[in-house]
Amino acid sequence: MIRLFKVKEKQRELAENSDGKPPVKKQSAGELRLHKDISELNLPKTCSISFPNGKDDLMNFEVIIRPDEGYYSGGLFTFTFQISPIYPHEAPKVKCKTKVYHPNIDLEGNVCLNILREDWKPVLNINTVIYGLYHLFIEPNHEDPLNADAAAVLRDNPKLFETNVRRAMTGGYVGNTYFSRCV
Repeated sequence: MIRLFKVKEKQRELAENSDGKPPVKKQSAGELRLHKDISELNLPKTCSISFPNGKDDLMNFEVIIRPDEGYYSGGLFTFTFQISPIYPHEAPKVKCKTKVYHPNIDLEGNVCLNILREDWKPVLNINTVIYGLYHLFIEPNHEDPLNADAAAVLRDNPKLFETNVRRAMTGGYVGNTYFSRCV
């Protein structure tokens, strides 16, 4: 015979069995996978991860990238990651908090990285995404731009692009857009 409990009886039973401790929240599959990804991180020395909301909120974190080569060498760029409960079946939502003059990052912080869009696959992980972001600073891609003006300058006049990146990183205007210092 199957015995069916009413909701109240089930809650009372759980409360009695918890010994005064709050019930343990069941983790989603996405949280479990993310926990595994974070425990297996193998970041370059120029990247770090932090959890501004504390260890109880693994689904929202920040990654800081400090490129040590290329146009963006010496800069400090902060990215926010929001992870869906159905991760890894959905790519992380990544935004750049640092306003940057970059062909693949627009002025609102949206990032154009193929593995965050059409090329995302569940076999990819957070480590892969961070390396992808790092690679955008080492080799910006003018062929798939979010900031078309920066991409055109990179393609047509790499020296001017380098000057614009330095001006933006040290705090100044590039065209009519002001960039805060990030070096």
